[in-house]
Amino acid sequence: MKKNLKYNLTWLGLAALVYVVLLVLYNTGVITMFTDRIIVNIGINIILAVGLNLIIGFSGQFSLGHAGFMAIGAYSGAIMSINNPTYGGFFTGLLLGMVISGVVALVVGVPTLRLKGDYLAIATLGISEIIRILIVNMRDITNGPTGIFGILQFTTWETVYVFAVLTILVVANFVHSGPGRATLAVREDEIAAESMGVNTTKYKVVAFVLGAITASIAGTLFAGYQQSVFPKDYGFMKSIDILIIVVFGGMGSTTGAVVSAIVLGVLNMFLQDFGYVRMIVYALALIIIMIFKPSGLLGTWEFSVKKIWQKFTKGDDADASINS
Repeated sequence: MKKNLKYNLTWLGLAALVYVVLLVLYNTGVITMFTDRIIVNIGINIILAVGLNLIIGFSGQFSLGHAGFMAIGAYSGAIMSINNPTYGGFFTGLLLGMVISGVVALVVGVPTLRLKGDYLAIATLGISEIIRILIVNMRDITNGPTGIFGILQFTTWETVYVFAVLTILVVANFVHSGPGRATLAVREDEIAAESMGVNTTKYKVVAFVLGAITASIAGTLFAGYQQSVFPKDYGFMKSIDILIIVVFGGMGSTTGAVVSAIVLGVLNMFLQDFGYVRMIVYALALIIIMIFKPSGLLGTWEFSVKKIWQKFTKGDDADASINS
């Protein structure tokens, strides 16, 4: 328990350092409105990718329904913000989206997560499309295909940064917990895990629900920054975009998901002025990485504060033994 506390405090220390650096860059005018948008989008993509990586990389379930849960969060935040244009209304919408996404993921996860491979991917894609079609047709609540305008900009880079750090910490602690180890066992060999008494469906559903909740948070933050929501923004291609980030960084690596979101975000920034050529270069970069590094940028490698901590503490122990 004390060790976990030390590692979490170390992570929070690193996060605080990055926050201070960003704060200085903002206050000195180095970061403009354009780069601010890039940073916020990178932060939102980190939340989405880390959540999806928990489903695909750590539990071994191939999901294409992340955009649907993101839409639930976006519309929950938008509707509550319009009716109550305060931070209280916005965060109430965020919590509401988390609850709805968690319940939906639980209800659909129990039957669908018994499927595997392509069948599961098709089922989760169907769920995402059902959510989007319901949003389009519930005109009295969601304003249909027209979307919702006039949302106050409640989301700032600080808000996104805090939620990104919290998402990483929650997922990292889950993976290293007892249920997390059981989830990894399901990924490695579901039949062997089940034969050892692991309730495979339970742990797959837990990972799926957690991933859905993180997607909902990202959706609310996205709506609060864009100041509008449209059903077309949460279609099939949005799920593919998130999947690309996960695969590009390395499935089963939270560090890889973070690095991938940053790399692809920066790459998009530099290619903004090239029009359609931007998408060609972007696609070529992905193809090259997949050819020469099929496991992604980092594979399953994880930046470990624990190893760094052990290195320093071992060094202290060695010095103490020498002095004694």
